[in-house]
Amino acid sequence: MLPSFYHPDRVLTLGILGGGQLAKMLAQAAYRLGLRVAVIENAPESPAGVMTPHDFGGGWNDPQELRRFLDVCDYVTLENEFIDPAILERIAERRPVYPSADTLRLVRDKLTQKETMRAAGIPTTDFEAINSLDEAYAYGDERAYPWIMKTREFGYDGYGNFSVERRNHALIAWSRFSSGEAPRAVMAESFVSFSKELAVMVARNQRGELAVYPCVETVQKNHICHTVTAPAAIPAELVRQAADVAVAAVEAIGGVGVFGVEMFLAEGDRILFNEIAPRPHNSGHYTIEACHCSQFENCIRAVLNLPLGNPELVCGGAAMVNILGTRGGPGVPDSPVEFFRHADASLHLYGKKDSRKGRKMGHATALGSDAADALTKVSAAVDDLIW
Repeated sequence: MLPSFYHPDRVLTLGILGGGQLAKMLAQAAYRLGLRVAVIENAPESPAGVMTPHDFGGGWNDPQELRRFLDVCDYVTLENEFIDPAILERIAERRPVYPSADTLRLVRDKLTQKETMRAAGIPTTDFEAINSLDEAYAYGDERAYPWIMKTREFGYDGYGNFSVERRNHALIAWSRFSSGEAPRAVMAESFVSFSKELAVMVARNQRGELAVYPCVETVQKNHICHTVTAPAAIPAELVRQAADVAVAAVEAIGGVGVFGVEMFLAEGDRILFNEIAPRPHNSGHYTIEACHCSQFENCIRAVLNLPLGNPELVCGGAAMVNILGTRGGPGVPDSPVEFFRHADASLHLYGKKDSRKGRKMGHATALGSDAADALTKVSAAVDDLIW
């Protein structure tokens, strides 16, 4: 049974756990669909929170604040995977929430995530739990250097990653992650020799219907996504393989919503699963301008169990560039005027209060005859943005 957007006396309200840029773009898509939005975050006036009168800045760990939030919601989704699944269980007692607590449990811990994919027959990088410094030494000695030490939870944009290039680096990495008041569980992953980093967004509703977006190529700098180009310049057979891996990954976790699946194109034209994000993803921001139905709208459609929109490109190619902070200071550029002289580029600023080096402050997108043409256009526009 499909939901009605309208009750006799009110419009449906979509609740979002988290108030950052992903929640902001989800809210923008929800408003286009005639929905209302409620946001709960651990601080008031978040980028998404300022868009709605239903801004709950006390956070989801406050039982009273969570109850007030749920009082105004009809459906709930999330913008990050760092929420305790037990919170989602409590929400599910009152409101439909997707992705579910069961899905989040399979994703939140990256070791569990990789074990789940391996059990589903999905090719992954080599990995292993690391429970002591001796185990860290043994991993490098028995496999090879370099390898990556990762925190199993709360890692993003390079935070929680350390490249172990020689034996003594294992001690540095272990000390960084296991010391202090809140030591963090870690895992090891082998270094992958790859030619490209790929990603595929997949939307899946409660009936198991799928919308699979084009395979894109991502370029990382300092572990942070710098550019996304769509479609990826790879043979059709590899596009199909990447889509198959992405769909299998979403189905392995019983996912409902939208999911970003990151992969490596490794030696021998092998597609290897890297990570899955149970939410809208940076590699899918281009879909706002470039696809018939954006990742954000399809996330909402999936959560509400509606038919999914067309994920195909409306152009020959598209490119997105992340706009990163270069210093501490205000969260707005000094001037966007020169950017706006580039008529083919679209600017998205996230409205964050403060900038810091490496922080995602916005992104820009351009469409073109192909991905290379689009990347040339958007890169020129971002170069002219004065921050």
